[in-house]
Amino acid sequence: MRAPSTQPLFLARETYRKRRLIDAIRLLPALGTILFMVPVLNAAGHVGSTFLGGLYLFGAWFFLIVLSAALTRRLHRDEAAAPPVSGPPGASE
Repeated sequence: MRAPSTQPLFLARETYRKRRLIDAIRLLPALGTILFMVPVLNAAGHVGSTFLGGLYLFGAWFFLIVLSAALTRRLHRDEAAAPPVSGPPGASE
């Protein structure tokens, strides 16, 4: 029979939020690919305005920059506000 684990069953709320923020940051390249492919997929059916396509691409690019800056700022703010994590009991440094 196994001894009961002393570790909690669920992650701490701060750790969970930090991991979800990191996951969101990792998904940004996929979101960027999808956003940049929209004009290419839309152009297959008809000839559109180059100006509007360029405006869309720069808008999507700016949106990705702002979103990534906001996510990384929040991640760093949460890391700075978090108390230092100590190792397991009895571990020497």
